[in-house]
Amino acid sequence: MRKLKEVLRLQSLGLSQHQIARSCSLSQSTVHEYVSAAQAAGVKWPMPEDWGDQEIERRLFPNRPAPAVWRKHAEPDWTQIHQELQTHKNLTLQLVWQEARESNPEGYGYSRFCDLYRRWLKKLDLVLRQEHRAGEKMFVDYAGATIPVHDPQSGEVHPAAVFVAVLGASSYTFAEATSGQDLRNWIGSHVRAFEFFGGTVEVVVPDNLKSAVTHPSYYEPDLNPTYRDLGEHYGVAIIPARPYRARDKAKAEVGVQVVQRWIVAALRKRKFFSLGEVNQAIAELLMRLNQRPFRKREGSRATLFAQLDQPALKPLPAPRYQFGQWKTARVNIDYHVEVERHYYSVPYALVHQEVDVHLTGETLEVLHRGVRVASHARSFETGKATTLTGHMPKAHQKYLGRTPSRLIEDAQLTGPCTGQLVEAILAAKRHPEMGYRSCLGILRLAKIYPAERMEAAAQRALRARAYNCQSMESILKNQLDRLPPVGDPPVQPAVDHDNIRGADYFDFPPEADPPVIQ
Repeated sequence: MRKLKEVLRLQSLGLSQHQIARSCSLSQSTVHEYVSAAQAAGVKWPMPEDWGDQEIERRLFPNRPAPAVWRKHAEPDWTQIHQELQTHKNLTLQLVWQEARESNPEGYGYSRFCDLYRRWLKKLDLVLRQEHRAGEKMFVDYAGATIPVHDPQSGEVHPAAVFVAVLGASSYTFAEATSGQDLRNWIGSHVRAFEFFGGTVEVVVPDNLKSAVTHPSYYEPDLNPTYRDLGEHYGVAIIPARPYRARDKAKAEVGVQVVQRWIVAALRKRKFFSLGEVNQAIAELLMRLNQRPFRKREGSRATLFAQLDQPALKPLPAPRYQFGQWKTARVNIDYHVEVERHYYSVPYALVHQEVDVHLTGETLEVLHRGVRVASHARSFETGKATTLTGHMPKAHQKYLGRTPSRLIEDAQLTGPCTGQLVEAILAAKRHPEMGYRSCLGILRLAKIYPAERMEAAAQRALRARAYNCQSMESILKNQLDRLPPVGDPPVQPAVDHDNIRGADYFDFPPEADPPVIQ
């Protein structure tokens, strides 16, 4: 339609058909056809501004049929075929074609069938071009290639994973080697990436690996609690890419490819014996990568970072993020939770309840419905327990508070004789704990009877060596404590009898004759 308009414009200027044909690179017959059609339709230059190409064609060539795509056979329902292929993972395009041929033997051949399907699929698979604001997004992922690290003692080879982080606006790249892709390495790499960039972004876009997403979902992915804590600490939003949608993190895919080609491949001939050596070599090549000039535009990743991302980054928080894991535990009947084979106490009212446990290198926190209910110093003793007295019920606190010295002190509050009786009871047993119940019984009696009676009864029990609670209770019940205190037995007078020798008999030695009594 552009050339038709140009023909009419040049014809209105008075040029001949030969001149118009040479100017528009058309044949004179085509120019004649355009001019004749315009004259027949009464269309002159300039045409109305609201006329589009379809309106011009309809006015000049009203009887021209619409162009039709010739097909020997009717095309299959590609939408339904594509849906079936997506639903059934074992279904192939060849099986679909065979089923179509059975119903229509004169239909398309297999190669033509596949060609038409792929042509239709190209129209379906459209790509949105993304524009990233400065300081907005950081894309993170692990490279598929690894770097071998040799153990100098055993000679074993351990593959080191390569973490890659790319900023959206400048493509400024960070890379480092870690011992694996576990949660601790994943979180640590994020911390070091933020420190490498010198600030934080608004959004982090990870893949759906287990360290980042606990339960992948197309609509509502469930982030790992530790990863969520990292986002809250640095004030960033974490938005995982959709499952099986690599184009959501195209920057990370390209960044991984560049790191594998310019860093991992460049280190293929070197032999490393520690992660420190690997990361030192990566840091040198990473600097060259970020300063390498672009091929199709001016500048480099480093210059774009200085112009775009660096001024827009948010400052890092003052405290560095401390790695902590989250676990779910159920409170046992002994009001303790088991974490890594050690037992930590929680308030006894939470027995049988499910709680969240936050583990750091030095502390352990227990939360119930988002509220912290217990905090302990981290312990690594297997099979041991860390218990706070405040978490126990009152009865358990009293039971653990039963010590010989404590029982004696409680009895002395009533009086010294009561304290001596309790002390005598504990000393009379083979093991002090064997006398605990008897002592507790005496303390119970002190709550019933006044201190004066308790002291008198204890004094009587001590004299009688009755070191038990039953004797003490019997004395009080029968009011024996009210009787005068029992003293020493009276001295009996000497009996005067002729056959009894007096004291004078022993004043003479046995060989001497006793005096004759006249």
